Amino acid sequence: MNQVAPLEEIARFLRHIKRGALSLALVWVIWLLAPILTPFVASLMLAWLGDPLVDRLEAAGRSRNTAVLLVFALMIVLITLALLILVPMLQSQVTTLVGALPAMQQWLLEGAIPALEKRLGFTAAEWMDPQRIIDWVRSHWQAAGGAAATVFGYLGRSSFAVVTFVVNLLLTPIVTYYFLRDWDRMVERVAALIPRDHIGTVSKLASESNEVLGAFMRGQFVVMLALGAIYASGMALIGLNLGLLIGMVAGLISFIPYLGATTGVILAVLAALVQAQGVDIKLLAGVAVVFTVGQLLESYVLTPRIVGDKIGLHPVAVIFAVMAGGQLFGFLGMLLALPVAAVANVLLRYAQERYRSSELYAGHSAIIVPAGVGDPPDPLTPVVTEEPKKS
Repeated sequence: MNQVAPLEEIARFLRHIKRGALSLALVWVIWLLAPILTPFVASLMLAWLGDPLVDRLEAAGRSRNTAVLLVFALMIVLITLALLILVPMLQSQVTTLVGALPAMQQWLLEGAIPALEKRLGFTAAEWMDPQRIIDWVRSHWQAAGGAAATVFGYLGRSSFAVVTFVVNLLLTPIVTYYFLRDWDRMVERVAALIPRDHIGTVSKLASESNEVLGAFMRGQFVVMLALGAIYASGMALIGLNLGLLIGMVAGLISFIPYLGATTGVILAVLAALVQAQGVDIKLLAGVAVVFTVGQLLESYVLTPRIVGDKIGLHPVAVIFAVMAGGQLFGFLGMLLALPVAAVANVLLRYAQERYRSSELYAGHSAIIVPAGVGDPPDPLTPVVTEEPKKS
């Protein structure tokens, strides 16, 4: 018996090492394939969002293929309507922005830069002289050549990125349809791979993760749209010409705590300064009021009522997850960051429960209390319940 226990410990340790190695290999493969995985991940999310409605239609008596076609058509119609409404509005805003560029340049050269020169005591206007710029480039031609190579390389990568974006955009609806059609079959195949002695625990964690992800994805999407509408309508009311564009940008990136509001305030203040050709206290005060009201509504009305407290993610954890995902896997990492963080939060809560019920946490000084006996004398002392022995 004494020799069996160490062998079991060694075997368990080797199994842990094997699982860790497989996990690292999986992460490495995802990192390598990140540039082509984006449409598949986006399609997987869309299929996951649409599957409950497909199941309801199936329960109402329709076939799986009919239900999938109806839900897929509904998705296409909603996206098309959104584009038909938003694209003309954005086009108008972009036209306004392009038309305001000469006024922006004039204000920058004749108003902002002279004011900064006067306050800070340096001369910046001479650097706006084209001949001076040409002379500076000639004197630093080697560095300029390296910078030019970097810029052209970036433009080449950007052109390839545009082509990739178009391909992904065309590929996403096709993959979404197949994921929706075969969703239940894929879930069954994944469930069949789970070891039978862990099926109960995995099912419980999967159900809880699904609930958390559903609350986050659906709720956060509604909050983003609501904030975009609040910011855009508010800045339109105060008379900011680019208010719609700025409000939509601030709303779409509001899933990162405080980033949407901060970005919106900076862009709105710059737009207000350019539009007024200086400091307009009334316009700037209007911007402050709009974003203050938006943040108050998000904090005390929208997020508590729509998202709720099921996510349990601290704002710092959200910011770190998005930055880490973007750093490791690019856009795919940013797309997966918050869902992965929500699931990881569920797993961490489960690990905490296991730890608190383990001997490592309870220690050897735990009081053994038979089942059915009253409370222990000291509430701070860990308790291990002992079932009564059968006679």
